[in-house]
Amino acid sequence: MSDAPTPQSTEPAHDPEVLQLAARVFDLARDGDTDTLAAYVDAGVPVNLTNDKGDSLLMLAAYYGRTPTVRALLERGADPNRINDRGQSPLSGAVFKDGAEMVRMLLAAGADPAAGQPSAVDTARVFGRDELLELLVAR
Repeated sequence: MSDAPTPQSTEPAHDPEVLQLAARVFDLARDGDTDTLAAYVDAGVPVNLTNDKGDSLLMLAAYYGRTPTVRALLERGADPNRINDRGQSPLSGAVFKDGAEMVRMLLAAGADPAAGQPSAVDTARVFGRDELLELLVAR
């Protein structure tokens, strides 16, 4: 037996309460519970928090068409160009879901139509979203 200290793991501890809170916050974004989500962000939850797939709160809210939630996240500094682990942007998700109002809001916040793989422009072309394609290329 040695008196040398044993090495500590460099893996972060996964507190079940923290994981449960994170899951709740992501559900709020998906469900469009804007007031509750905004309160969590205002209390210190990072506005650009991502899940295990790299999906940000903004990505989830945009994909599920939660316009007021997206607006609240953007007002709090959410990055409209944050790409998830599959290379997708919130704008591309909004195009896929055919959300014209969402696309306009994300573009106004500085979302890049060429960001990601596939990009929002590519997504509009593939799915025949001609109206959205016009918005994206006019940018």
